[in-house]
Amino acid sequence: MCGSYDAVGAAVRRRPPQLAGWSSALTGTITMLYIRNALRPSLTRMFVARNASLHTLPELPYAYNALEPHISEQIMKLHHTKHHQTYVNGLNAAEEAYAKSKSVTEKIALQSALKFNGGGHINHSLFWKNLSPVNENGGKLFEGPLKDALERDFGSVDGFKKRFNAATAGIQGSGWGWLGYNRDTQKLEIATTANQDPLMSLTPIIGVDIWEHAFYLQYYNVKVDYLNAIWNVINFKEAECRFLEATK
Repeated sequence: MCGSYDAVGAAVRRRPPQLAGWSSALTGTITMLYIRNALRPSLTRMFVARNASLHTLPELPYAYNALEPHISEQIMKLHHTKHHQTYVNGLNAAEEAYAKSKSVTEKIALQSALKFNGGGHINHSLFWKNLSPVNENGGKLFEGPLKDALERDFGSVDGFKKRFNAATAGIQGSGWGWLGYNRDTQKLEIATTANQDPLMSLTPIIGVDIWEHAFYLQYYNVKVDYLNAIWNVINFKEAECRFLEATK
């Protein structure tokens, strides 16, 4: 399976609509367990506790300097070992606290931490696979279903990149830019999410981190330069894999 949200252990697109603002579903079990909690509190705590603290920092599929000169080794090392690790630690701590919580109020109070750290973990886990060194076909989009769909839905690949960059650069503060697949319309769409919010309305195909820690040490405050550069190391093979899975 490609590096989808589901592959990270989060059935995020299938969570009940009445919990749309809650992120406990990102482990693929928390939402179900929370719903059952009123009837089976002991089983809930036992199952959640067993699954707590299982999240770990995934290894990169390339060296820290492999994306240079487009993304520096310094940025990659800090981004991966410090920032992503922080989200992993925060998610494990939040899930442990959730498992030990004894009231609905305590569980509700943890939703923000679950959403922020859980979103940070699954977004970054997808993001690393989203990238590939130039000498491993990073930045190369070959003829195939994804290219055809981009040309169909955006007029051209360059037209897509321009629209994506404009939308992502326009994010106020921190967030993510996305290319996603809409299962209802069967079309590709550009979307943005704030902070570490995961993409819930579409199936993620490509995600770009626009937090300053992803680019500031190299591109300073010029988001546009970072966004233009990152296309040189986008793993379009991985993106096409996600696209094909989404369209099954």
